[in-house]
Amino acid sequence: MGTRGRGRIAEVRPEESESGATPVRGRAERRRTAQRAARRRRRSLFRELPLVVVVALVIALVLKTFFIQVFVIPSGSMEQTIQIGDRVLVDKLTPWFGNEPGRGEVVVFRDPGGWLENERKTSTDGPVVRRVKQVFSAVGLLPSDNEHDLIKRVIGVAGDTVECCDAKGRLSVNGTPVDETYIAPGNVPSRQPFKVTVPAGRLWVMGDHRDLSADSRFHMGNPGGGTIPVDNVVGRAFLIAWPLPRLGQLDVPKSLSSIQARPAASATVPQSTAAQIRAGLPGQAPTPAEPSLVMGVLGFLPLVAGWGPAGRRRRRWPG
Repeated sequence: MGTRGRGRIAEVRPEESESGATPVRGRAERRRTAQRAARRRRRSLFRELPLVVVVALVIALVLKTFFIQVFVIPSGSMEQTIQIGDRVLVDKLTPWFGNEPGRGEVVVFRDPGGWLENERKTSTDGPVVRRVKQVFSAVGLLPSDNEHDLIKRVIGVAGDTVECCDAKGRLSVNGTPVDETYIAPGNVPSRQPFKVTVPAGRLWVMGDHRDLSADSRFHMGNPGGGTIPVDNVVGRAFLIAWPLPRLGQLDVPKSLSSIQARPAASATVPQSTAAQIRAGLPGQAPTPAEPSLVMGVLGFLPLVAGWGPAGRRRRRWPG
């Protein structure tokens, strides 16, 4: 009996010793494994980061060039529809399919010449900083010194006769009075009379804040009689994206879109209009020049933050 008891004790002790030592070795090994995995993740992130940045910049460049671009509004010429500091999304894809802007649409267009003051300042940036700014400008993160864009509403297209004002003080297109509910409160359609026929391939544009907008009315002495080339249109502004309380579509008013079209006229300015411009039109003149629109961030930074293994681990998707 004593032998059997001692044998059982001898058999149990090694098992107890092993069972007692095993958890200690397991915890230490798990800590070392976790530390090695964390180091591998950090090294992986550092290796992937340059690739992620390059891919994000390429995506931003493609979006900005062909699809959608963000613009920051620097002036009040489109109030109250668009206010200073609003970020608007501009559709750049539609013009690639040959669709021309229609009456009532809000469009961004390049300066046709003489609309913006070209006050060039000598850059004090070094070659490296200048190169970085050029890259950021190309993808839409910074405004470019070579791009001068404005934003206005299309009032007349090719062939239209735009006139202001009738006996009731209304603007008319092709003889049809326009109910301009979109103009800023306290403004009239125009404080100076004008009448122009829009030539082929051009547009007549005006700001919604008529007293502050140096629009087509104030460039009638330029080539084209104040109209802008359709080819200068960058795209249609279709959405106010920021700030969030002002999030909303930029609708096209039916009072303009429903007007009957007329055949396009030749690109000439009536002599009576030109003489009226030289003589000086009555009314209140707005600021003679407007600041260029500022290109906004295309929003690819969240993509960088969530790219790669580390980003996927940090992100938590709903559901």
